[in-house]
Amino acid sequence: MAFGSRAASWWARLLSPGPGVAPRGPPAGLAAGLAACRRPYSSGGKEKIDMSTYPVESIRNFSIIAHVDHGKSTLADRLLEITGTIAKTDRNKQVLDKLQVERERGITVKAQSASLFYNHKGVNYLLNLIDTPGHVDFNYEVSRSLSACQGVILVVDANEGIQAQTVANFYLAFEAQLAIIPVINKIDLKNADPERVEKQIEKLFDIPVNECIRISAKQGTNIEKVLEKVIEKIPPPSFNTTDPLKALVFDSTFDHYRGVIANIALFGGEIEKGHKIVSAHTKKRYEVNEVGILTPNEQPTDKLYAGQVGYLIAGMKEVTEAQIGDTLFMHKQPVEPLPGFKSAKPMVFAGMYPVDQTEYNNLKSALERLTLNDSSVTVHRDSSLALGAGWRLGFLGLLHMEVFNQRLEQEYNMSVILTAPTVPYKAVLSSAKLIKEYGKAEITIINPAQFPDKLSVSEYLEPTVLGTIVTPQEYIGKIIVLCQDRRAVQKDMLYIDEHRVMLKYLFPLNEIVVDFYDALKSLSSGYASFDYEDAGYQAADLIKMDILLNGNPVEELATIIHCDKAYATGKFLCERLKDAIPRQLFEIAIQAAIGKKIIARETLKAYRKNVVAKCYGGDITRRMKLLKRQAEGKKLMRKIGNVEVPRDAFIRVLKRQPDK
Repeated sequence: MAFGSRAASWWARLLSPGPGVAPRGPPAGLAAGLAACRRPYSSGGKEKIDMSTYPVESIRNFSIIAHVDHGKSTLADRLLEITGTIAKTDRNKQVLDKLQVERERGITVKAQSASLFYNHKGVNYLLNLIDTPGHVDFNYEVSRSLSACQGVILVVDANEGIQAQTVANFYLAFEAQLAIIPVINKIDLKNADPERVEKQIEKLFDIPVNECIRISAKQGTNIEKVLEKVIEKIPPPSFNTTDPLKALVFDSTFDHYRGVIANIALFGGEIEKGHKIVSAHTKKRYEVNEVGILTPNEQPTDKLYAGQVGYLIAGMKEVTEAQIGDTLFMHKQPVEPLPGFKSAKPMVFAGMYPVDQTEYNNLKSALERLTLNDSSVTVHRDSSLALGAGWRLGFLGLLHMEVFNQRLEQEYNMSVILTAPTVPYKAVLSSAKLIKEYGKAEITIINPAQFPDKLSVSEYLEPTVLGTIVTPQEYIGKIIVLCQDRRAVQKDMLYIDEHRVMLKYLFPLNEIVVDFYDALKSLSSGYASFDYEDAGYQAADLIKMDILLNGNPVEELATIIHCDKAYATGKFLCERLKDAIPRQLFEIAIQAAIGKKIIARETLKAYRKNVVAKCYGGDITRRMKLLKRQAEGKKLMRKIGNVEVPRDAFIRVLKRQPDK
């Protein structure tokens, strides 16, 4: 007997009155509960949306691109509110920024997509919006998002005007031949000057002034105009539902219960639960468990059709199975794989080691899952005598490295040691023996321990970047001096308007990787902006600098630097080591050396007993004899004593210290 009917008959017996009395029912709240017991069980969940009512002609796929803090996420919040995707409340701030690190720092790190439904002139439209990051380190996210779009909204701050990343993002969209809608945001600010910004847009991007839309994302001014312009100006995707299934995986996340959730854009055909699909990358076959759209939360649907953007769960248990850029197609209906994405090129390398070696396997698992979600990080196994087994990770920039480390701590509760960042150098070999050993004449060096000797190399190469600086004109002099100190070569100088200047410099990457951005901001009172792009390699006078403790080299502290910077870096490292290494009973000489030549030295004095404490007056020779005997003992001890550098001293020296 079912539980519901048993409970009902029990209540009937309990409440039945004597003969001739009207029967009483159970209390109202309990009656509802009993009725629910009798109803058949249902899995619950949201009501599914019929996606077939949105043909390809009524779909618009677009991204929001801009410089850091120009109001992309705020505009996305207003678009979600106006289309009824989320309820209109005061708490809607950075709705699409789901990561804790994004909310803490107030920046977008991951591109997030959401599907909006909007009625324009009696026609229902499906608008797929992707909110993108604005910082140069996450440029890879922007270029990846643009591959799933047919148009972009280019947001410019009415107060700050065009900045370095605005220019970079515009050219990304322009090269991809996307429709561009310029939007001037923050017109409600006291110092806003939209006319000046419109002239900048016309001068730099050749977009007529009358095409710019003035909005205030915070107050919701003119947001409807933006949606209308998206529908009118951005073309629908040119795909067909009758074609075989072809889906591009453009992002993926890992769920502990459901496995890998892949974000897909359909370039042809349709997909539904039960379909047998194959991955072009792994050649593995899967059965689709669930498909749906992001609104911005997951909303299951019966089917997804060509031109639409959504998510897919297909029982992928391993994090390596959902490669970003992979093509999914129907089993027994193979298609030509989509070109995918150009792999991200790491600009900064750093060693990552677990604080405790027993945590190695847990950290390995966490790294695999996080690199699934952030595919621009490259991972190579590495080990160190002092720090144990670990990895050499490649990042797109310093902020990317810090955010990745923060996500490891917050999302996976992993505490790690991150060494000082380095950049990838190259060496052109001249020794036939080494060319045969490596199998090529040009090798890449990401670890100073692999640095080949100068006798076997014809030239060393260092990575360079083309940097763009946009600054108010009163700071030009200071910025030019800063760039010259960093060995930069000026390539261009352009006045955007009467107040702002755009400078282009060719920088060696290792000169800007650590603290250039901070120095630029402090020199310009925070007004200058900086963006860079890869500019290949150039010949450089590079050397390997070793750190010696009592004449013995310490492999972990070796660095590759430019000849001009050797003395300053060597002195700085010796000073930091002097503070980090505990004193011994014998003197320790801390030296920075290039080959056999010592370029900097610090001496860590020995602990010593006061041997002349017992001398009360008397002849000076007695005093000198005791001191001489002590000095000879220290000299002998120094010969046989080993300097053990403690692990925490390595951490303090190798870790990046922002205050230095």
